[in-house]
Amino acid sequence: MAAKPIYRVVVHQQGEIWDLYVREIFQSELWGFIEVEEFVFDDASRVVVDPATEKLQRTFEGVKRSYLPLNAIVRIDEVEREGPLKAVKSDARVAEFPRPFPLPPRSEG
Repeated sequence: MAAKPIYRVVVHQQGEIWDLYVREIFQSELWGFIEVEEFVFDDASRVVVDPATEKLQRTFEGVKRSYLPLNAIVRIDEVEREGPLKAVKSDARVAEFPRPFPLPPRSEG
């Protein structure tokens, strides 16, 4: 049986760009959200410890499923294997997906 694919999900979150690795990703029943499940973390026996990786591991520790807003998703890639989790400060050059704008009210007449 083939192994489950791994997806890298790049998310713009509160002034940071996060690289997350998950095994399940799909459209949520909640309008405007993507569901991600089965987070994949790098090998914990590494000698070098990255504070950003530690932060993301603590953030998603014990999380079964996460709902990410579509406008926060920068990119989704199917990858061969997981990589290190990353959280880097955004220099404000990352644009969010455009949000739908409300239609003007219809005039009755």
